[in-house]
Amino acid sequence: MKKFNFKNIAKDVIDTEINSLKKLKRGINITFNKAVEAILNCKNGKIIISGVGKSGLIARKIASTLSSVGTPSFFVDASSCSHGDLGQISSNDVLILISFSGETEELKNIIQHSSRNKKITLIGITSKKNSLLYKASDIKLLIPEVKEAGPGSIVPTSSTITQLSIGDALSIATMKYKKFGKLDFKKLHPSGTLGTKLKTVEDIMLTGNKIPFINENIGMKTALKIITKKKLGVLVVRNKRQTTGIITDGQIRRASEKNKDLQSLTVKKVMTKNPISINKDELAAKALSIMNIKKITSLCVYDYPNKRKTIGILHIHNILSANIN
Repeated sequence: MKKFNFKNIAKDVIDTEINSLKKLKRGINITFNKAVEAILNCKNGKIIISGVGKSGLIARKIASTLSSVGTPSFFVDASSCSHGDLGQISSNDVLILISFSGETEELKNIIQHSSRNKKITLIGITSKKNSLLYKASDIKLLIPEVKEAGPGSIVPTSSTITQLSIGDALSIATMKYKKFGKLDFKKLHPSGTLGTKLKTVEDIMLTGNKIPFINENIGMKTALKIITKKKLGVLVVRNKRQTTGIITDGQIRRASEKNKDLQSLTVKKVMTKNPISINKDELAAKALSIMNIKKITSLCVYDYPNKRKTIGILHIHNILSANIN
């Protein structure tokens, strides 16, 4: 194979695309705010996105991203719209059309359809001010005319990067306004690596009869039987349903070394007061971090704001079984 410096080519492509994004950033203005507000105010309609070719792929991605962060959106195929699918676009919809040239033939029927219905808000993403799309749009998002990476500047590269970036910006802006957080995202993305990372303490904790409760006034002889039976290596100590402490296997071993008559003591004499606990809505990954830092293997779980009432127990084994790391 002829010697070629592929590494330098990669750097040149990336530099070209970075310059395009810098150009895009400089051009962001008040019109962007109007586009975000139109999306947020779309209560009785749909968010519909379309494009053709590479712009169509970007449109699909933007629709997917918006949907995943709490703004239901869907992609329509421009070609199919000319054969009946225009019926999917109706009053009160927000229509986002993407075309670098603004003159894509397949989009013209959609543009005409939206122009006839004044209750459809058309957001156009294009680089040409004199184009049909730009002129017809209610909200005009002008992306810069950029140099494409590669010989002859003919392959859509930098242009699609700018389209993708403006779509991501719209998605994150709506997400932040709605205060769409990790727990909201988890509801829409329960599977895969992301779903695992977003598991909460409540998802994997032990509850009900599996929690090894014991009253603080019970003798250690009984406590030893319970901790052996429950097989968690920990007891949650409480008094009148309020958590007052915790006892672990390690504590029992250390206490037995100091006191030969351990079984004559009450749980209250042996327990560690004010055990480390965690809110049920926290991420399980945070619980693992706390365990690693504190060098412990269990956490009492509470439902905010009642920190003194344990509703679950989270053991390191529960976290490892859920493949959280």
